[in-house]
Amino acid sequence: MGILAALIIGAIAGWLAGKIVHGAGFGLIGNIVVGIIGALVASWVLPQLHIELATGTVGSIVDATIGAVIVLVILSLIRRV
Repeated sequence: MGILAALIIGAIAGWLAGKIVHGAGFGLIGNIVVGIIGALVASWVLPQLHIELATGTVGSIVDATIGAVIVLVILSLIRRV
């Protein structure tokens, strides 16, 4: 059940990040990948900044979305170069 939850949370986070960072939609598989990578980024960045958000599923989606936005912004900067 953990893998299924990670895929669903990744898909939601990737989709939300794609809506926040305009022009950065990658389809279902891309959103899942961006969401999971975003969750990994957020799990490192947020504690470094001493930021603690909500716990549970909603907190996981928020954290993963923040990380996915960071990933998409970095990718958009790399694409411009």
